[in-house]
Amino acid sequence: MENSDKKRLAERARNIPLYLHAYAFHLNMRYERVLPADLLDIAHQQKLNGVKIHVEDGETKSLQKLSNPQLQQFKEKAQAYNLDIHIETSASDKATLDDAIRIARATGATSVRFYPRYEGYLNDVLDKIASDIAYLSRFDDCGLTFTLEQHEDLQGHELVTLVKNSGMKNLSILFDFGNMINANEQPLAALEVMAPLITQVHIKDALIIKEGKGWGHQACRTGYGDLPIEEMLKSLLMLGEDTPQVTSFGLEEEVEYYAPAFRFEDEENNPWIPWRNASYTPLPESTLVDARLAEEKNHAISQIHYIRNLCDKFINSR
Repeated sequence: MENSDKKRLAERARNIPLYLHAYAFHLNMRYERVLPADLLDIAHQQKLNGVKIHVEDGETKSLQKLSNPQLQQFKEKAQAYNLDIHIETSASDKATLDDAIRIARATGATSVRFYPRYEGYLNDVLDKIASDIAYLSRFDDCGLTFTLEQHEDLQGHELVTLVKNSGMKNLSILFDFGNMINANEQPLAALEVMAPLITQVHIKDALIIKEGKGWGHQACRTGYGDLPIEEMLKSLLMLGEDTPQVTSFGLEEEVEYYAPAFRFEDEENNPWIPWRNASYTPLPESTLVDARLAEEKNHAISQIHYIRNLCDKFINSR
């Protein structure tokens, strides 16, 4: 790496925009031990730039369930901490997008992330997603940015085509460190394909599991898995010439989350895409709940330290 590139990497690592992802507290939020407003406290305490939160995180006390006055209170708390908010949802149909946009506007969020969940032959699925994005395009000038996440079933070139064909100026790709595995892609190769359109990131590590002619993954503590964390982080920080292309790095320490293979080496040109539920981490046995929830909190904080230590390495590599 040339000295000019080292200098650019160091500067970007020094100013990396880190966001606390609610999935790092997925189990705590399902037990309602950590609520949306608590995430703001944690992000503030850890000197992060913002939070990425799913509309359903927090169960009966999720943003989706809050009244307008309660959403306003959440907005004001985030503003008091000077934290950015990104809203996330797990589908791409009209009703789901409308609800996410409603919540984003009410909380003062700047971005909405979504991903499609359809069953069917690939070409039919892509047509459905294109139709969903055509609906979304009417919000292109609403003040929000939108990201389409690569989420286990679609491959990088398919996502790039969807975004390019959308005609939207405020739609880009959210790159997850592990989700390409299930679509039968390798991390660095998938990153290279999607690189021109990546503006947001989910950071996690995972164990790669061979499943027939495909691959599944099980999320694990960052630094303990099979993903090239340092290489991906460095490549993503370097995207963009004069200014950083990636505007947020979400810290998504979702230990034990599992996803099966969806795409395979021997598939035909128009493979069948099976139905899948939204992301899910298995619940612990009742006698182990308290210990597991405490462990989850420790893992989340450890990931923050791990990524900051990597950034320090980039800063000090002369």
